[in-house]
Amino acid sequence: MTQSSNNDKIRAVRRAQYRRIADQLETLYGYPEWRPALPPLDELVSTILSQNTSDTNRDKAFFALKAKFSDWESVRDAPVELIESIIRPAGLSKQKAPRIQAALRYITEKQGRLSLDFLKDLSVAEAKIWLTSMNGIGPKTTAIILLFAFNIPAFPVDTHVHRVTGRLGLIDEKTNADRAHDELEAIIPADEFYPAHLNIIRHGREICKARKPLCERCPLTSDCRYYQQVVEKPHG
Repeated sequence: MTQSSNNDKIRAVRRAQYRRIADQLETLYGYPEWRPALPPLDELVSTILSQNTSDTNRDKAFFALKAKFSDWESVRDAPVELIESIIRPAGLSKQKAPRIQAALRYITEKQGRLSLDFLKDLSVAEAKIWLTSMNGIGPKTTAIILLFAFNIPAFPVDTHVHRVTGRLGLIDEKTNADRAHDELEAIIPADEFYPAHLNIIRHGREICKARKPLCERCPLTSDCRYYQQVVEKPHG
């Protein structure tokens, strides 16, 4: 069997596994509803602020910026020390403030104005390449902007998604978070990226926790590599 045909076989198995998992998660959590979609630039800034912090702290910093400045041009052109002081609740302000300003300047330089609306006219691949060309903007931020601001099919992988899909066996054990975007996009139907992303995150927060997963409460154990190899096998 060639490597290509072996990969196709693995993906077919994982697609079937994903289908069972997705149905179970929807039974457990229902169809997820997220906050109203943000404009693309808001989504960009919010996602940068979300790195290595909680949603609550991200929102404090984001809304503090929105309260202080009337538009993103003003954020772009403000003294970086002022941005740092405003977004301090999100943590890592000395890294995030220049990253936000650099992204806003990059967009202005390349497009002649501060707007990401042009992305909707690009292919998914082209839009991903454009966004990841910005320093500090990786596959997760890119996918969040495309999926939630434009409804463009890109699947975001955060720490919860990476952990849960790794334990389940939907991605290879050694797959890092960046590579996981491609692996999961290959097995999850594009029209399910939104509910899959949100329900997997919820499962990671409520049941498949990082330090101590609550396997006894999980309906996915029959499809979970971690449960079968780590939890069940020693007692089998």
